Parts: sequence; structure tokens; C-alpha cells
Amino acid sequence: MSPEGLLGYIVSFLVDKPEEVNIREVPGEDTNIIELRVAPEDVGKVIGKSGRIAKSLRTIVTAASVKEGKNYSLEIID
Repeated sequence: MSPEGLLGYIVSFLVDKPEEVNIREVPGEDTNIIELRVAPEDVGKVIGKSGRIAKSLRTIVTAASVKEGKNYSLEIID
């Protein structure tokens, strides 16, 4: 499963409005950026207390990117 697909699957269970989850890959020279957008009221649920959930999501994306052989970075857009 691609990092975007895995991220979408996980985030859809964290938020109240899974239909508003939008994931877009922005290709870069060394690192591809994955932009994650959710409903404004769900941003806190994706970031978590002290950024714990966001950090965990970034770790998952990094682990999935190693399997793909590419570098990915997660940006949470509010």
C-alpha cells in the first residue's frame, strides 16, 4: 500500500468527517511532500495533544516510504 493510501485509511478513522479528508502528493527533487487536509474541526484530532498523533502519522509515512524506496514528508494543512 502506498504511503498516501495508508495515511488516508488511518486518518479516515480519526476524524468525524472522513469524506473531507484530502491527500495530495507534491513531487519534489529529493522528497515528495504529502499534503493532508481535513475539516477545520478535525485538525485538532489529527494533530493530537502536543502533536503526538501528527508525529505518529509522520513515522508511519516514513516507514511506508522506506518500503516504496522514496522519501516522503507529511504536511498537515489547516
